[in-house]
Amino acid sequence: MKYKDYYATLGVERSAGADAIKAAYRKLARKYHPDVSKEKDAEEKFKEVAEAYETLKDPEKRAAYDQLGRHAPGDEFRPSPDWQQSFGETQFSFDDIDLADLFAGLAGGRAAGGGRGGRRAPNAPLPGQDFEAAVQLTFDQAYQGTEIEFDMAVAEPDENGLLKRVSRKIKVRVPKGVTDGQKLRVPGKGGKGMNGGRDGDLYLDIQVQAHPLYRVEGLDLYLDVPLAPWEAVLGASVELPTPAGRIALKVPAGTHAGQKLRLAGRGLSRPDGTSGHLYAVAQIVVPTVVDDAQRALFRQLADASTFNPRAHLAS
Repeated sequence: MKYKDYYATLGVERSAGADAIKAAYRKLARKYHPDVSKEKDAEEKFKEVAEAYETLKDPEKRAAYDQLGRHAPGDEFRPSPDWQQSFGETQFSFDDIDLADLFAGLAGGRAAGGGRGGRRAPNAPLPGQDFEAAVQLTFDQAYQGTEIEFDMAVAEPDENGLLKRVSRKIKVRVPKGVTDGQKLRVPGKGGKGMNGGRDGDLYLDIQVQAHPLYRVEGLDLYLDVPLAPWEAVLGASVELPTPAGRIALKVPAGTHAGQKLRLAGRGLSRPDGTSGHLYAVAQIVVPTVVDDAQRALFRQLADASTFNPRAHLAS
């Protein structure tokens, strides 16, 4: 079995805490996600990062990994008998298993009260391993909900109880209203349970691509709306795009730059009925090309107006 330095893969010290490990994983998962990364061998690096995180995020698996000692990456090694007595509840054939398969076999926790050296009763139900995967969605997919399908390499027991690396095609329904950074639990889509144990769960780390028009904050959306100076002063009705279709927005007279006009319930919505709002953010746009007649009108306004936008600077 070849050694893999999971700490080096994530770029963290061996003393790193759980939060630092999670932060490093999320950063690298975004960098190497095959759907967006232009890095060479991005898919392979993404799998390596996910494998390292799967072990180091779990306190028992991490403790078992640390007990293997330090080796040069790629070195052939075999766990000591002491390690097998403490952690090796599953019988492994170390000739045809890699490090990821070894730690996949430690999933499911230990017998109550057994401690690190505790043993399960023969044929006791073993829950399946939980999986985690990063999923990138477009804004429209997050807004409407979508069904996604992807392949995942996992370790599963064969007919002899030995863990083997297999490829599984996973199809899940993502509900509408998911947001960037959200972790979505999909029950029963993880590893297969053994001896009647329940199947594990799948956790999706949701990543939503930025939209060219809308800024997303939770369930709320923000849209910059350019207004001509006279529209801001006199008020106007302007047509706006929303994710659900175009609508007319009434701009009140005297609207100032940066003012937020709320369109209730026009943000992201979730199946439970909760929804956010769409905020139209006023941006005053000055015309850059005017003819002589228009310039004369602006001079006439300047002569007639007593408005001083810098009055607060006079003192």
